[in-house]
Amino acid sequence: MKERGARPVVITRPLAQAGAFAEQVAQIGRVPVIFPLLEIAPVADSAELQGVLSVLDRYAMAVFVSPNAIDAAFQFIPAWPRQVAIGIVGEGSRLALQRHGVDDGNAVIHAPRNSERMDSEELFKALDLDILRGKRVLIVRGQAGRDFLTDMLRAGQIEVDHVTAYQRLLPVIDEPKKAHLRTLIDAGSDWVVTSSEALRNLLQITLDALGKDYVVKLQRNEIIVSHQRIAETARSLAFSHVTMTGSGDERLLAALQSRP
Repeated sequence: MKERGARPVVITRPLAQAGAFAEQVAQIGRVPVIFPLLEIAPVADSAELQGVLSVLDRYAMAVFVSPNAIDAAFQFIPAWPRQVAIGIVGEGSRLALQRHGVDDGNAVIHAPRNSERMDSEELFKALDLDILRGKRVLIVRGQAGRDFLTDMLRAGQIEVDHVTAYQRLLPVIDEPKKAHLRTLIDAGSDWVVTSSEALRNLLQITLDALGKDYVVKLQRNEIIVSHQRIAETARSLAFSHVTMTGSGDERLLAALQSRP
């Protein structure tokens, strides 16, 4: 049996976000393998997105649901309007903002205060609703997602608009990728999964490409996740070895580094 430290660390993020984390994994002495479980594609027609972003100053706050939303939107934002606050739900989004020249020095950025649970519920707790009441908030997202934040803001007499910035697609698994997937599962890999959708895709891809026996083998691989909700999804999908680290790459890396 392989020593756990020699097992591949499978990075399942979309390709554009996987490279930097792969380098960090290598730096702690683990072997990174990039195997995206989500593909990010532009919207078919960006006219609506560009139109909304051209009038950002009509909003009191813009909420970006993910780093993908930030990267897609900032293609059309020449400079962030300082009077518009920003809402984010994870440290990956803060890093994405920094890549586009936006940080706490030139924007008001709201984020969850509880680093153990970075999600829309915690972002809502961090907002001053009195300041937002009667004003308008923009949520920049992929295809329609969870509506918790929308419902809670509207209940607080805050107007909410949505705009779709990108598409999330199931990756195409050709024969080389199928063989690669089989090898990774056989190796008893450590899978780093940072969204429930990606985890469900992994199970579906394995079932379609390799069949039920490999699903059972996959469910015995190690799954390392960044959020309690993803851990709950993993357990509901019958994964038997699930580690929840909390938000932030440094926590994921610490979990990988500490594994025997």
